[in-house]
Amino acid sequence: MSRKTFTLFDPELVKPAIVESFKKLSPHIQWRNPVMFVVYVGSILTTILWLQSMRGQGEAPSGFILGIAVWLWFTVIFANFAEALAEGRSKAQAASLRGLKKETWAKKLHEPTSKASWHSVPAIDLRKGDVVIVDAGEFIPADGDVIEGVASVDESAITGESAPVIRESGGDFSAVTGGTRVLSDWIVMRVSANPGETFVDRMIAMVENAKRQKTPNEIALTILLVALTIVFLGVTVTLLPYSLFSVSVSGNGTAVNMTTLIALLVCLIPTTIAGLLSAIGVAGMSRMMQANVIATSGRAVEAAGDVDVLLLDKTGTITLGNRQAAAFIPAKGVTEATLADAAQLSSLADETPEGRSIVVLAKQKFNIRERDIQGLGAVFVHFSAHTRMSGVDLEDRQIRKGAADSIRKHVESLGGAFPKQLDQVVDDVARRGSTPLLVSDGITVLGVVELKDIVKGGIKERFAELRRMGIKTIMVTGDNRLTAAAIAAEAGVDDFLAEATPEAKLALIRQHQSEGRLVAMTGDGTNDAPALAQADVAVAMNSGTQAAKEAGNMVDLDSNPTKLIEIVETGKQMLMTRGSLTTFSIANDVAKYFAIIPAAFVSTYPQLSALNVMHLASPASAILSAVIFNALIIIFLIPLALKGVPYRPLGAAILLRRNLAIYGLGGVIVPFIGIKFIDMILSVARVV
Repeated sequence: MSRKTFTLFDPELVKPAIVESFKKLSPHIQWRNPVMFVVYVGSILTTILWLQSMRGQGEAPSGFILGIAVWLWFTVIFANFAEALAEGRSKAQAASLRGLKKETWAKKLHEPTSKASWHSVPAIDLRKGDVVIVDAGEFIPADGDVIEGVASVDESAITGESAPVIRESGGDFSAVTGGTRVLSDWIVMRVSANPGETFVDRMIAMVENAKRQKTPNEIALTILLVALTIVFLGVTVTLLPYSLFSVSVSGNGTAVNMTTLIALLVCLIPTTIAGLLSAIGVAGMSRMMQANVIATSGRAVEAAGDVDVLLLDKTGTITLGNRQAAAFIPAKGVTEATLADAAQLSSLADETPEGRSIVVLAKQKFNIRERDIQGLGAVFVHFSAHTRMSGVDLEDRQIRKGAADSIRKHVESLGGAFPKQLDQVVDDVARRGSTPLLVSDGITVLGVVELKDIVKGGIKERFAELRRMGIKTIMVTGDNRLTAAAIAAEAGVDDFLAEATPEAKLALIRQHQSEGRLVAMTGDGTNDAPALAQADVAVAMNSGTQAAKEAGNMVDLDSNPTKLIEIVETGKQMLMTRGSLTTFSIANDVAKYFAIIPAAFVSTYPQLSALNVMHLASPASAILSAVIFNALIIIFLIPLALKGVPYRPLGAAILLRRNLAIYGLGGVIVPFIGIKFIDMILSVARVV
C-alpha cells in the first residue's frame, strides 16, 4: 500500500493534534477518563480560586494559584495531545485508504453470465448479490467473488505488492476487492457487500478506531486507577479538617489551603499512566497498520500479546512453499548422471517450481545444459491428473517422472518390473520429510528424485524465541504423519497436526482453549473459516476468500503467513508498554510525596522538614515544582507510548524483574532529579 511514513512529531500530525487537544477539553469527552477528569475539575477549581484571589479574596498569593492552575491545565492538555497524536497517525493512514475509493461505473449484468447484456450503473448503487462484468483496464467496482473467468489483478493499492495476482472462479482465490484494477482478460463477479460495508470501508473504520473498545486488561487497569484515585481523594478530603483541627489545637502555623490540596491530589493519583493509557491502545493498532495488518479492534491486538498457542500452516510459513529438487538417488546399476539426464529431459517443459528445480539441479551437478530439443524430436507429455505423470518421448524412448505408484503401474504395463530396492529408498525419502519422485526410461526405473520442503532460514530461531516466551508452536499440514514429523523436527516446532482437516483444526483449537489457553492461527481458505472464527487471534490473508476474512479479527494485507509471529510480538510489546508505564507512573509518585507533603504541613508540623530530602527552596516552590514535573513527564513519555517499549523475547519472570529494575527504580529516581531541577529554575527566576 502506498502510504507516507510519518515521523513521531511530524508537523502534519502535530498541528492537528494541538487543535484536537483543546477540542477534547469538552466535559463530555473528559469524563470518559475518570482520573484525568479529576485533574480537569481541579484545573477549573484552581482557575476559580485564582480569579477570586485577583479580587483580594485569595487563600494564597495569586501568582502561586495561577501557576498551579496553568500547569494543571497543561497536564490535561498534554494528556489530550498524546491521545490526539496517536489518533492523528491512524487518521492519516485512513486518509490514504480513502484514495482507494474512486467514483467508478459498473457493468451490471441482467443475468449471471458473461453472455448476458449489461447496463452501466454507478458503483455506489451496487447491492449485495448483483453481478457485474469487469474487463481489462477497468477498476473492480465493489468487493465480490469471481463466478466466471480468470484475470490478473493489480492489488498494489491494497497490499503494496507490485506483482499482479490471478483471480479466478472457484477455489480460494476468487475474492476480489473494490478499488483494485483488472490488468488482463475479464471476470464476472458477484458483489458480496453493500455500500459502506466493503473491505476498504471496514479498513478505514478500523484504522480510525471508530469502533475501538477497551480491552479486558485496559478495563482492569482503569478500575485500578479509579480505585487509587478514590482512595487518594478520600485521604485528601480528610486532610483539610485535620489541618484546621491541628492548627486550632497547637496554635502554630496555618491551615493547608484548597490550592495546595488540589495540587497534592493531582500529584498523588496516577495521572501519568491515565494520561497515556488511551494513546498506548491506539498506538498498538497503528503499529499493526504500519506492518500492513488491519486489526478489527485493540482487543484483538492485546489478545495477540496474551497468546499461549500458535497454529502455523506449514506451506509458506514454515517452509518456502515450493518443493525443491535436493538429490538424485539412482537405482542399482544406474549412474547418478544418467538419472539426472533423464530427469532433466522429462522436466524441460515442466513450468512448475518442482520441475524447474530439477532442471537447475542437473545443471549444477553435471553441467547438463543447452539441449537441442528439436534435433532430438522431443514430444513432451504434460502432467495429467489421470496418470499422475509427465515426461517426454524421444524417438524410441519413453521417459516419465511421477509418484511411485504411478511409475510402478506404468512400468508394469509395459512388461517391466519395479526394483524392490527402490521401495526402501522411497520410504527413506518420505521418512526424511521429503517427497520421492521416480523417473523411468521405458521399462527401466532409473531412480528417485528427492523433492524437499525447504524450511525457511532463521525460522527455528524464531520458534526458540517463542518457546522462551512460553508460547507453544504447532505446525498444521495436510502431509502424512511421517513427512510432518520430519519437517516439524527440522523446523523446531513443539508439536504438529498432520493430515489436517477443517474439523481437526477446530477440535485442536477447542482442546487448547478448554485448557485455558489463548490460541492464534492464520488462514486463507473457506475451509479455514470455522477454525479462524474459533481462534482468539485469527489472521486472515488478504489474498484469501471473503469467508476467511470475515471470520478473522485481523487481515494481513501482505498475505504473509509468517506475519503471525510479528503480530504476537507487537501484541506483547503493547502489553509491555502499558505495564512499564504503569510501573513508572506509580513509582514516580513516591518522589512527589517527599516534595508536597512536607511543604503542605511543615508550618504546622516542623518535624516534617526532615522529609524534605531534596532541600527544595520553599513550600510554594516544592508544590509548584511537583505539579510542573507531573505535567511535563507526560510529554516526555509520549514517544515511548507511541513507539512502544523495545520488545525482548524473554520469559515473564525475567520481564517482571527487568520492568521493576528499569521503570520501577527509574520511576523513583527520575522525579527526584526532575523536581529538584525545576525547583532550582523557579528559585533563580524568583517565580514563587
